This record gives sequence, C-alpha cells and structure tokens, in this order.
Amino acid sequence: MASRRCRHTAGSPSTVSDSLVVTHPFHPLAGQRVPILIERRYRSLGHVYICDGGPLGTFTLPEDVTDRGRPPGSLPVDAQALADLAAVVSALKKGP
Repeated sequence: MASRRCRHTAGSPSTVSDSLVVTHPFHPLAGQRVPILIERRYRSLGHVYICDGGPLGTFTLPEDVTDRGRPPGSLPVDAQALADLAAVVSALKKGP
C-alpha cells in the first residue's frame, strides 16, 4: 500500500500538485523540482510551501520564489518606485 503525504491549508482544502520548481536564483536547489509536503497560507507571509529537500532536509519557500508565483514584471510599478528610479538615473548621469 502506497503512503500519502498530507498537505494542509489554513481553512481550505489543498489544490496543489505534488511538486514545484524553485525559481530563486540563489537558492541551493534553484531550477530543481522538489516535493511539496505541506501548503500553508499566512496573513503576514502569504502562501508558503514546506518542501522536502532530500539531504538538505525540509525547508519553507514563499510562493514568489517558485514556479507558482507571479511572473517577473507582473506587479504594477507605483509612483514612488518611478521617483526612486529617476533619482538613481540622475545620480548616474552626474557621475563621481
């Protein structure tokens, strides 16, 4: 008989598949598919996955560093971000 791993969410049934891809470029398992052990949603962190890292043990990943997060550039840019970018460009143009 095959064993099943339990996946949980806070207050709702799980709808995830059994694995995800780590997309954060500096994570030791970047680009690799890892099994999901538990899925959780927190008010402060949002959606997180507790995964099986094999010899690395279990680890938690926020959704935005996985293939389940939003694609790069999908968040809107606000006025403050544009003002900060303009200040950086202006400083670079002036030089040392």
